Amino acid sequence: MSFVVRRLLQALLVLALAYTAVYILLAALPGDAVLARYGNPDLGLTPQQLDEIRTTYGSDRPFFARYFESLGAFLRGDFGYSVYSGTAVSTLILAALPSTLTLAVLGLALAVFLAVTIAFTATYGSAQWLRRLFRNLPPFFVSLPVFWIGIILIQVVSFQLGLVPAIGATGPEALILPVITIAIPIAAPLAQVLMRSIDEVRAQPFVTVVRARGASTSWLLWRNVARNALLPTLTMAGLLFGELVGGAVITETVFARAGVGQLTAQAVANRDTPVLLAVVVLSTVVFVFINLIVDLLYPVLDARLRVKAPAPAPKPASQPAPEQTAKPAATQGALR
Repeated sequence: MSFVVRRLLQALLVLALAYTAVYILLAALPGDAVLARYGNPDLGLTPQQLDEIRTTYGSDRPFFARYFESLGAFLRGDFGYSVYSGTAVSTLILAALPSTLTLAVLGLALAVFLAVTIAFTATYGSAQWLRRLFRNLPPFFVSLPVFWIGIILIQVVSFQLGLVPAIGATGPEALILPVITIAIPIAAPLAQVLMRSIDEVRAQPFVTVVRARGASTSWLLWRNVARNALLPTLTMAGLLFGELVGGAVITETVFARAGVGQLTAQAVANRDTPVLLAVVVLSTVVFVFINLIVDLLYPVLDARLRVKAPAPAPKPASQPAPEQTAKPAATQGALR
């Protein structure tokens, strides 16, 4: 129970620090969201009217007053209103979240599948050239930018092969290329960590013992090696979940998908601070929650973490040496 409480307190501390850092950085950005939205000369607003709009959004208040007011509003679930559109930020996020969440979950699932396939083939492949080829795939995938992967997939799969339409795709067809685009950069580090873990587990003595008892390669892989090697990969998957946020921004922009990524790109272009703050804080909450789940799953998956170290046995009381007890006896006999 103390482990769970400690992890929960750490998660709350991370969220508080992340919110404070993001709020300070957004407040320090140059420019004025009100001026960027309403400063167009075609609107004909006077400086006094612009100041009234700033007063409406609370931009003229002291920094700490705005910070604590915004923090209290976030704790109540009130994210404020978009400076650009005037719509409630919570409404914008709720409208964009299902599309991004679907893309993120499918992308992570495909990334895990690719990582497991690459790692197992690179370790237990039937031919040496095949194992060498798959071992070189993760470094190659890491070097590929997300936007470049999306452009190449559109050019090859859509324009040249005509398998998936790049424009006007609906339903599952609209998810194929974005999911592949976002999964490849995440699968690469997962495969690297998994291959290293498999190599370390294969060198353990218990693997040699199980193999000496006549276990087949598949039995050894799924019952012994994979079970121990997946633990570091689970941690890496939780850490890489944050990559899905940045990948979603680029992927949804490349494929013109409506989602949190496209909402973030528009907020950056329009200097819409309330939307940016809400998106970053929401992404931090999801990231911290995923890593909290991973931390809590570790004792469930690894029995060694559930076993407490035995308390050290008390040292026996010091006994006097035999010659030390014999001397007084001999002395007593001599005195007699």
